[in-house]
Amino acid sequence: MQIIEGVPASKGFRFALVVSKFNDFVTERLEAGALDALTAGGTNPDDITVVRVPGAFEIPAAARHAALTGRFDGIVCLGCVIRGETPHFEYLAAAVAHGLTDAAGTTGVPMTFGVLTTNPVEEAIERAGEGPSNKGWEAATAAMEMVVIIAQLRRNASST
Repeated sequence: MQIIEGVPASKGFRFALVVSKFNDFVTERLEAGALDALTAGGTNPDDITVVRVPGAFEIPAAARHAALTGRFDGIVCLGCVIRGETPHFEYLAAAVAHGLTDAAGTTGVPMTFGVLTTNPVEEAIERAGEGPSNKGWEAATAAMEMVVIIAQLRRNASST
């Protein structure tokens, strides 16, 4: 039996961060957390590209296009959708999740979901605090693990 498991290490890998500008008082904190995690994992800052999009709905399209460039090993997607008084929240959150799932499956480039979907603003701010509990940090850590796993799988496939 062979076990393939990723570790959050990213030296030599290139990442894109696709960050929504909407609710920037939260997404800027998510971006900072993701950047901290990537550099702590060994990513050279020159190997990180930040792509800022208007809102969460635009994240999947930008992530797909970033993946299709062939420049990135992993893509960290960051946004914040806060529930309001209309059903807009449900449609938006579902569209972003499905769009990223489709984009990652189609391109083969791992994309992580660091899009907060919270009720009150306070929940969003709490999830964007400093350190490893920051959801941007968590999404970047998952991306680092996935690029290692995919690299291992590709090496195994080419050696058989």
